[in-house]
Amino acid sequence: MMLSELVATTDEVAATSSRLAKIDALARLLERTDPDEVVPLVGLLLASPRQGRLGVGWRTLTSLDVTHATAAVLTITDVDRMLDALAAASGSGSAAARHDLLADLAARATVAEWDLLVRAMLGELRTGALSGVLLDAIARASGRPVASVRRAAMLAGDLGETARLALTGTEAELDAVGLQVGRPVLPMLAASAATPTAALEITGRASVEYKLDGARIQVHRHGDEVGVFTRSLADITHRVPELVEIVRALPLHDAILDGETLSLDEDGGPRPFQETMSRFGADASRELALRPWFFDVLHLDGRDLIDEPLSTRLAELERVAGEWRMPGIITDDAEAAEQLSREALAAGHEGVVVKDVDSPYSAGRRGKSWVKVKPVLTFDLVVLAAEWGSGRRRGMLSNLHLGALDPVGEFVEPGGLVMVGKTFKGLTDELLRWQTETFPGIESHRTPHAVFLRPEIVVEIAIDGVQRSPRYPGGIALRFARVKGYRPDKKPAEADTIQALRALLRG
Repeated sequence: MMLSELVATTDEVAATSSRLAKIDALARLLERTDPDEVVPLVGLLLASPRQGRLGVGWRTLTSLDVTHATAAVLTITDVDRMLDALAAASGSGSAAARHDLLADLAARATVAEWDLLVRAMLGELRTGALSGVLLDAIARASGRPVASVRRAAMLAGDLGETARLALTGTEAELDAVGLQVGRPVLPMLAASAATPTAALEITGRASVEYKLDGARIQVHRHGDEVGVFTRSLADITHRVPELVEIVRALPLHDAILDGETLSLDEDGGPRPFQETMSRFGADASRELALRPWFFDVLHLDGRDLIDEPLSTRLAELERVAGEWRMPGIITDDAEAAEQLSREALAAGHEGVVVKDVDSPYSAGRRGKSWVKVKPVLTFDLVVLAAEWGSGRRRGMLSNLHLGALDPVGEFVEPGGLVMVGKTFKGLTDELLRWQTETFPGIESHRTPHAVFLRPEIVVEIAIDGVQRSPRYPGGIALRFARVKGYRPDKKPAEADTIQALRALLRG
């Protein structure tokens, strides 16, 4: 299949807000895909190449000085082979090798093809073709029941392989996909509510558990063999030996456990999320010890539990996890749920998760059986710049650069602005049009990718917190920032300060 066919389809998908139209376009593409191209094609569609980390970043990809092809010649197989070579580059001279490989790929691609490849490699395709839409498209293209495709994807933990099996295998082979100790599955996800009381109204009687500011882990054990996987199903077993030893000591032979991990400070409180995540890196220091908290069990000693009610799974977890069990209570009393939430927050954690005790484990799904509750923090920040959008947002000013006030001159000149992050989340079509019309009127300068503004506009931003970051002068970056709305009633001098944001850091 030609790469240009993928470009045309992603443009078609990005241009419509209709879920059915997106599914139709993707199904037509999948029907034309050769069996050997299904997995790499799905990886590009999800902006998650099958090769994993490629060792390239935005600056490298956007700084290449090449002349692009005027005619489409690349196939999906060509691209996949070149991404293989990129992922394999390592050691001395690898940076130069990656540069040459990227320059060759860019020169062979048309402008539109290169735009898609850059966004796919950076994980920012943003066509609106999320995994749920793609699952439905796979089902339509293969003629398989949506429920069968969805369950196979959840249990296989790999949408590309699921698509290949659905499109080229038999219905029996698809239905035969099941839990397998050692093969990670997609994690169950949670919806959101403003308060524990509101969450209980959704779930009914529930297990109310601490929500940690940690990293999701899924742990598989078969005898003495232990595997530890991240939320994105990356294998980090060799980087977390202390977790491996804890799980080896549990009174069981085979298990799949779901939980979180984080590092504690000297006072027993949680260290910042960024410090926990640093343990997952290739050059991580093991001086920062991790500990697990398990909140679910999917398989135990030959018995699959994902279709059992949560109450059954928790009883089994209590029996084998002991001190490593996530703190929580089972209740339908709103005040008891509120009290546990206050305790979690006082201990430095994010809040609570409220889980229907009758619910099965729906891998990969964000339903109403699990509901997370954590305080939403809002700050008034100044818009420093906006980047030109891509895909559906092409031609519109989208991704905002956000700055906090530094009244005392701790990081910039007194009264200046310190950049603390970017976001494109929360922007409606109406806001995108307004930004595109308004921002050029207060432009200070621009680059090919962004329009920089005079500091005149204040925007209210919701965040989940901040994390340490060497990328910005203030040493912090916003976590999960999204636009709540513009504040024409406020002047930049009334914006929130970098000191107020830094105060959110523990320690």
